[in-house]
Amino acid sequence: MQLLEYKNVTKKYGDKTVLHDINLKIPAGKIVGLLGKNGTGKSTLIKLANDLITPTSGSVLFEGQTISVKSKHDIAYLPERTYLDKTMTIDQALNYFTEFYDNFDRDKAERLLADLDLALDMHIAQMSKGMQEKLQLILVMSRHAKLYILDEPLGGVDPATRDYILDTILNNFDTGASVLISTHLIADIERILDEVIFINHGEIILQNNADHLRTKYHSSIDEIFRNKFKTTSHTRTPIRPAHHHNH
Repeated sequence: MQLLEYKNVTKKYGDKTVLHDINLKIPAGKIVGLLGKNGTGKSTLIKLANDLITPTSGSVLFEGQTISVKSKHDIAYLPERTYLDKTMTIDQALNYFTEFYDNFDRDKAERLLADLDLALDMHIAQMSKGMQEKLQLILVMSRHAKLYILDEPLGGVDPATRDYILDTILNNFDTGASVLISTHLIADIERILDEVIFINHGEIILQNNADHLRTKYHSSIDEIFRNKFKTTSHTRTPIRPAHHHNH
């Protein structure tokens, strides 16, 4: 059974269609990249999975059931915008998560925070943007969830923070769980992905295994993406047909 499934999902805002008849399956035990330029429907897909909006038509299923309060328990969601109350201390943020989510592992969160040398009595407002991003990620990844949905987790952070975030994602999700990461920064995230989904203008263009795509096109996922969407300049290197290669 699929962990998350979109069946003929269309989402309209007034007469503007943001998602067109999406069919998509997210299996268990995978790190999946939801890749697309900004404004192509990535956030809408994520909001549907988190029950923040409802489809105009079609259905979104989690473990075969319609998205509900129960699925919210099993889905750990990191929104694109910071959502923590900046007046809180780290300790208060931990208390908040402990109260709010019965699957939050406070010991794990404290262990990860200790690696960053962050004092628990520190106010979130005193932390740099990168540190705030790390804190939010730690809080989300310290939940024992079945699906972790991270919306643009690499937005606007420096390369060192980016590597920290990727390694934290890689090493901290429960066995058998999946991670769905939405991003337009494909080159930065590509090394951790098992599967990729390309979305453009509210339609799924491609869903496939990342290694399979690299082998087929002899290109990085980022290059394949750029070629699919012709977003680079005319000096782009063409994708070579696979049969020219002898392994």
